[in-house]
Amino acid sequence: MKSRNFRASSFRFRFPSMAATPRSFLALILACSCLPLGVDFPAVAATPPAAKDKKQKPDPALKGLPITELSPDEAILHALNRLAYGPRPGDVERVRQMGLAKWIERQLNPNSIDDKGVEARLEDYPTLRMSTAKLIVEYPQPKPAVRQAERQARERAQDEQRRADAAPASEQQTQARETQDAQSSSPSGESVTQSAAENAPAPMKEPAMELDQAARGARRREALGGGDPNSVPRAVADDSKRPARIAAELAMAKVTRAIYSERQLQQVVDDFWFNHFNVFAGKGEDRYYYLTSYERDVIQPHALAKFKDLLTATAKSPAMLFYLDNFLSADPRAQQRIAMERAMRQQMRYGRFGRPWPPRPPVNPQQAGKKNERGLNENYGRELMELHTLGVDGGYTQKDVTEVARAFTGWTIDKPRVYADFKFDDRLHDPDPKIVLGKRIHAGGMKDGEQVIDLLAHHPSTAKFISTELARRFVSDHPPSALVNRMAETFQSSEGDIRAVMKTMIWSPEFWSREAYRAKIKTPFELVVSAARALGTDVDTPLPLVQWIGRIGEPLYQCQPPTGYSDKSETWVNTGALLNRLNFSLALAGNRIRGARSDVASLLSVDSSADPKAALDRAVQVFLGGEAARTTAETLEKQLDNPQVLHAKLDDTRREADLGVIAGLVLGAPEFQRR
Repeated sequence: MKSRNFRASSFRFRFPSMAATPRSFLALILACSCLPLGVDFPAVAATPPAAKDKKQKPDPALKGLPITELSPDEAILHALNRLAYGPRPGDVERVRQMGLAKWIERQLNPNSIDDKGVEARLEDYPTLRMSTAKLIVEYPQPKPAVRQAERQARERAQDEQRRADAAPASEQQTQARETQDAQSSSPSGESVTQSAAENAPAPMKEPAMELDQAARGARRREALGGGDPNSVPRAVADDSKRPARIAAELAMAKVTRAIYSERQLQQVVDDFWFNHFNVFAGKGEDRYYYLTSYERDVIQPHALAKFKDLLTATAKSPAMLFYLDNFLSADPRAQQRIAMERAMRQQMRYGRFGRPWPPRPPVNPQQAGKKNERGLNENYGRELMELHTLGVDGGYTQKDVTEVARAFTGWTIDKPRVYADFKFDDRLHDPDPKIVLGKRIHAGGMKDGEQVIDLLAHHPSTAKFISTELARRFVSDHPPSALVNRMAETFQSSEGDIRAVMKTMIWSPEFWSREAYRAKIKTPFELVVSAARALGTDVDTPLPLVQWIGRIGEPLYQCQPPTGYSDKSETWVNTGALLNRLNFSLALAGNRIRGARSDVASLLSVDSSADPKAALDRAVQVFLGGEAARTTAETLEKQLDNPQVLHAKLDDTRREADLGVIAGLVLGAPEFQRR
C-alpha cells in the first residue's frame, strides 16, 4: 500500500465555516499566519550565527553519542521528542545531569525504571487487569429482552415523529413545547426515547434506519472521540457495566501512560507496534472484549523483544484472528471430512447393538458440508506479508498469499463469547503440502503456520521493511537508506532483536542530524500528550483528552484499515486539523478542559501584569526551547495587542496579559507541532 507523493507547493487551503467565538477567531488568525509555512518551514537553531562557525566543544551530557550538529539543549530536546512524548517541566535539566546516553540506556531497558506512580493512577481502571472471560461476564451485552424493549421504544418514537411531521403546524408547536418541558424536567435533560435509542444496539438482521444509524454513530463518537470533548459519556459517567466502558478505560489508560509513565520509550514503541499490527476496535467482539488482552498480553510484553515472538503472539491473538477473519478460515474440504467422520463414528457406535431409536435419517456428507460451510480466507495471509513482515514490495505473489492462508487454517478462537482463547482445530486444517516463497511447508498441523512465521521473520525483506518503518517513525518521513541498511543488518544478525535495532538507530549520526531535527509532524495523540506534559498539567480525568484526540483526527483504537494510523506528515497537515490543534492548545492552557488543570503563571515564572512581550518570550523559551521561526515570532507578537491577550479590569486601567492565551498560542505554533 504505497502512499502518494506529496508536494508542499501544491497545498491549497480553504477555511471551513466555524462559530465566530473570540478564541476561535484568534486561532484562525494564527493559523492564517502559520499555514504558509506548511510542511517545510525551516528549523531555527538556538545557536547564534557566529557560534556556528566555531567547532563546538564536547559536552559531558552528550558523551558516548555521535552528536555533532546539535547543541546539547537541542540534542536533549530531540531525544525527549522522539524517544518520549516531549519534555515535562524540568526534564531537560534532569537528563543533562544524568547524561543523555545513560537516560537512553535506561529507556531501552524499561523494567529497570520504577513506574509506581503511573501504576497507581491506572488502579482507577479495573478492566485493564481483567481476563477476556471476566470482561464478558462483568460487562455483558444487553439481553435479547432488553434489546427488544429498546427496539420497541425506538419504533414508538419513530411513529410519533411521523405523526408529528404530518400534523398541522400549530400541533407541531404544541408537541414541541410539551417535549421540551418533559426533557427539562428530566434530571439528565434527555427524553426517555432518546436514552433508549442511544443505549440499544442495532438488531443483527433488520434494515438499518437513518435514526438508528445516527444513534450508533453518536454512541461511537461518544465512546472514544469526537463530539463535545467535555461531555461525559454514559458508559463512564454512571459507573455502568456497559461494554463501551472497556474501550473507554483502555483509551484513558493509554493517555495516562503517555503523560505520566517514566518508561516513555516503552509507551512510544507500544504505540508504534499497535499501529503496525493494527486491530480495529469497531468490529464486533474486538470493540469491547478482545483489545484489552491484545494490548496488555501481546503488544506490551514484546515491544522491545524478539520480532518473531511478537509476530507469533499477534498471529495467535483472538483480537487479530477476529479482526482479519482468520478464525473462520478452513480447508474447504474440512466440513465434508467432519461429516464423514461423524457418520463413521455413528456406524461404529450402533453397529453392534442395532439401530438407534428413534431411527435417524441417513447422513449425506454433501448436505452436511453445506451447513455452516466455511472456506479459505486470505485476509490474514495477505496482511501478514504485506503489512506485518515483507512489505508491499517484498517479492511475494498472490500464490504465496493463498499458500500462507492454507498454512494458517485451523488457527481459530475457542468459545469466542465465553473466554475467547486461541485454539488450533486440526479438523479445519489443510493437511497438504504448501509452497511459500519457494520453500516447502509441510511440518504438519499447527506447525505449518509456525514454520511460515519463522520463514517470514528471518527473511531479508522483513528486516528491511521493519527497519524502514522504525526509521520512518523515529527519524524522518524519508529515512536515509544507509541508516535503514545498517538497521536491517542488525535485525538479521540479532535474530530480529528489536532493542538491538533501536540501539543501532539511536547511536547513528543520522538520528542526530540537523535534517532529522524537528522533521516530524506530531500526530493528534502526540500533540495532546506532549502539550499536557509541557504544561505540567494535572490530569485526573483523561477522557476529555481522549475525545480531543478524536476531534483532531486520530480517535484511539478506531483506525479501520489494517495499515494503522500513518506516520507521515502529509496525513496530519490540513486546515481543519490545524484549527482544532490551535483551539485545543488554547483550551488546555486556559484551563477549559474538564479534569485537566495547568498552572501557567508558575510555569512561566511571570505575573499576569508583567510585560506581555516578556511573557511571550518566556513562553517561547519554555515550550519551544527558545527557537521560533521569524514568521512565527512576528505572528505571535502581533497578537499581543489583541483584546483576548490583554484585558483591563473594570476598576483598574492597567492591562493584564492572559497567560493562558499566550501559552496556548505558543503551543499552537508550527514549531510545537513538530517533534
